[in-house]
Amino acid sequence: MVPHLTTALTGPLLELERRILDNDTTVERWLRTQWLEHTPPFYSSVDLRNAGFKLAPVDTNLFPGGFNNLNPDFLPLCVQAAMSAIEKICPEARNLLLVPENHTRNQFYLMNVARLATILHHTGLNVRIGSLLPEITESTTLDLPDGQKLVLEPLKRIGSAGRRLGLEGFDPCAVLLNNDLSGGVPELLQNINEQFLIPPLWAGWHVRRKSRHFAAYQDVAISFASEIGIDPWLINPEFEVCGKINFHERAGEECLAANIDTLLYRMRAKYKEYGIESEPFVIVKADAGTYGMGIMTVKDASEVKNLNRKQRNKMAVVKEGMAVTEVIIQEGVPTFERVDEGSAEPVVYMIDRYVVGGFYRVNTARGIDENLNAPGMTFKPLAFETGCSLPDAQLGPDAPPNRFYAYGVVARLAMLAASLELERAAPRE
Repeated sequence: MVPHLTTALTGPLLELERRILDNDTTVERWLRTQWLEHTPPFYSSVDLRNAGFKLAPVDTNLFPGGFNNLNPDFLPLCVQAAMSAIEKICPEARNLLLVPENHTRNQFYLMNVARLATILHHTGLNVRIGSLLPEITESTTLDLPDGQKLVLEPLKRIGSAGRRLGLEGFDPCAVLLNNDLSGGVPELLQNINEQFLIPPLWAGWHVRRKSRHFAAYQDVAISFASEIGIDPWLINPEFEVCGKINFHERAGEECLAANIDTLLYRMRAKYKEYGIESEPFVIVKADAGTYGMGIMTVKDASEVKNLNRKQRNKMAVVKEGMAVTEVIIQEGVPTFERVDEGSAEPVVYMIDRYVVGGFYRVNTARGIDENLNAPGMTFKPLAFETGCSLPDAQLGPDAPPNRFYAYGVVARLAMLAASLELERAAPRE
């Protein structure tokens, strides 16, 4: 399935795709040299927006939860990439413990856990799933909608002085988190110093900030743009930050309004430079957190000065009841892709430094300038009929293999930014 673009395929995006395609050897060599100096996250997913005039990441997830939405034909790619990642971290690994989110009622998420466990099993690992839920006190089998069964077991501390994490009769070499730690680090996961914890604890949302990620991405985008001779704005969503916000008490509204004005001013200048006639907008969202919570679209700074109670309540908390005290004001990138009559955005999945597939997030209830990670969204798991790593120079820049290649390149830039972000956030010894 090829996405339908409502934009005419001319102008900045087509030129950007052509430049990436014409410089594919330079692109791959540049990325390869970056991985000599930086370690990619074990896995990641990137939400992209194709505006017809720019192609940019709008979110990067270090605990991806949609492996069940990938094209099954790409499973061999997933296994091969996971093998590469495991060999770097713990080459002699036999046992791996997978720690998921506490979403036992979310059947789609549980199918993701099952798919992830299958991928890891095929790398030659004994994989078992340990639950942080206090009600899981014994081995518990869950039936999934696709006929699979998922076995959750209670986590426990093991080894001398309880410095390792495992299960009854199961001592893993490594622990893979598929839990983003939005509510903080549970006691069971603290002070583990004899095993590899992947990703590291400081990748969790209790520490991580989107603004730090996009600051790192800006550095990557500028360097990459210089390498292939493009304006970095074509791949970079600009942003501002407000660090002291209380939506309930209306604290920080002036900071919010001023930063929105600043960013919209810069955007209008760029829109004028590129002859873009649509109205610019920004996305205000919690600087920490996920699941599409705490997000609003703003076209004028005055909109944030008179929020009603319902709007303030929506913005005040995110997943796990975390209070929002910091927000990122991000350049809004409209999506002009449509699938099944709904607004759509590609989501690219990576393991280690490799693109392993992707899908489209589709929402028929949302517009081109709104957050699609919201009620009403669906996923199109067969969206990428071709991989994102094999461009075809004989075809036009907008042909599916080449468009998906451009998606894969920008997603890998975001993954590189995530590796820089984690390096910068790592505790100093």
